[in-house]
Amino acid sequence: MDRSPAPRVAHTHELTPVERGRIRELLDTAFDGDFGDEDWEHSLGGIHVLLCEPDGRPTAHGSVVQRRVLHAGRSYRVGYVEAVAVRAGHRRRGLGRRVMAGLERVIDTAYDFGALSASAEGAALYASSGWQVWPGGLAALGPAGPVPLPEEEGTTYVRPAAGLPLPAPAHPLAFDWRGGDLL
Repeated sequence: MDRSPAPRVAHTHELTPVERGRIRELLDTAFDGDFGDEDWEHSLGGIHVLLCEPDGRPTAHGSVVQRRVLHAGRSYRVGYVEAVAVRAGHRRRGLGRRVMAGLERVIDTAYDFGALSASAEGAALYASSGWQVWPGGLAALGPAGPVPLPEEEGTTYVRPAAGLPLPAPAHPLAFDWRGGDLL
């Protein structure tokens, strides 16, 4: 029987400054210093799923934020997964899977489908949970028009929300514009 604490699910506005600082420290450490201010900004404004030590220090985190995606003339409300990390020393214990399960519940009840950009290290976690590589084209809707994102093909995963189909890959997914990494 799993006796570990239940994940904390909270919107960004519900996190205290101390909690936000602890999450940022986890992400900076887990990504070996390759988690910048724009990455942090991308993870805010949505729902966070946290697993914490009794002292409140997070051991695992992920967030889902809303993105708009244009596909075949329709605008979709997409739950975009950001900042999934597990503290070193706590990896390979199912914590990442527990965080993803919480994020998937949010996607299933609030979005048309889920999307994320997977690192080589994270791809197995997502694939084992039913996420699939988007087989079609990818773009971002830039200030001067659509910007193709061929470098993101093969690393962008999607997952249908409960009871909803995924868009057909015959047309690209065109994500809303943002600073930093577009996906």
